[in-house]
Amino acid sequence: MVTIRLARGGSKKRPFFNIVVTDSRNRRDGRFIERIGFYNPVPGGGAERLRVDRARLAYWQGVGAQTSDTVARIVRSGASASN
Repeated sequence: MVTIRLARGGSKKRPFFNIVVTDSRNRRDGRFIERIGFYNPVPGGGAERLRVDRARLAYWQGVGAQTSDTVARIVRSGASASN
């Protein structure tokens, strides 16, 4: 199954997450099909907190990809914050 989930990056105590489309059997930070955005939970100095390519998100959901609970929550809260 194709999943839209977070892949962790960044350094110790400074997490940074890429929002990726991947096969659910792959490791969390392993191979992925496409990177559709990022989430920075601790932005510093005016850095962007969330960026998602909503067209690609809608496309992948349209072809059957399932979002993880965390990604769904982040995208939902990001949409309400920007409106």
